[in-house]
Amino acid sequence: MSSGRKVAILQSNYIPWKGYFDFIASVDEFILFDDMQYTRRDWRNRNQIKTPQGVQWITVPVLVKGKYYQKIKETEIDGDHWSELHWKSLFQNYRRSRYFDEVASWLQPLYREWNGSLLSDLNRYFIEAICGYLGITTKITNSWDYPPFEGENRTERLAWLCAQAGGNEYVSGPAAKNYIEENVFVDKGIKLSWADYSGYPVYDQLWGDFVHGVSIVDLIFNCGNKSGSYMKYVC
Repeated sequence: MSSGRKVAILQSNYIPWKGYFDFIASVDEFILFDDMQYTRRDWRNRNQIKTPQGVQWITVPVLVKGKYYQKIKETEIDGDHWSELHWKSLFQNYRRSRYFDEVASWLQPLYREWNGSLLSDLNRYFIEAICGYLGITTKITNSWDYPPFEGENRTERLAWLCAQAGGNEYVSGPAAKNYIEENVFVDKGIKLSWADYSGYPVYDQLWGDFVHGVSIVDLIFNCGNKSGSYMKYVC
């Protein structure tokens, strides 16, 4: 095992916020944990943008009726009409932003060219494209790229996946402090670190009071190739 190899494991989100991309950039391998149960009214299929009327959701419609225990990777997108509506919302609310034309030149085709049917694939499609724009070179894999874990304990599975990826340091999001059993990592000789989302600087943002937690598209439309200056692990 190479020294200091950091791994993070997290469910995919739709066009996630800047902290998600900093999380990716801070590690050597980022594992999408999409063989977990799909959760409704969560970040899996929606995110927020700023508008003159305040922060608003844009949501990818998915098929959930009768599918109470489906996994994220099994969740199907409901039709293709949403992509045009999403781009229209982005155009209407960010066309006045400084870097709109530059970002639209590669972001709009992503909406036009997408022809898949699974939410997990869509999320990875956008995550990888945005990583490319930001210059993030972290290896991105799926949890099912590794052999299946025999057991029920979630923390043990995370530590096992980290070890499978050759990691000796696991970086976790702060929300996981509610359930992570730190001793599981200690017993496996894996260092446990916590991501810190505090202290982000503000940038020139449209439409009223500054909001940190909106989709990354807000940052890149407003700051373009200078977006890394307002992040922690992106140069």
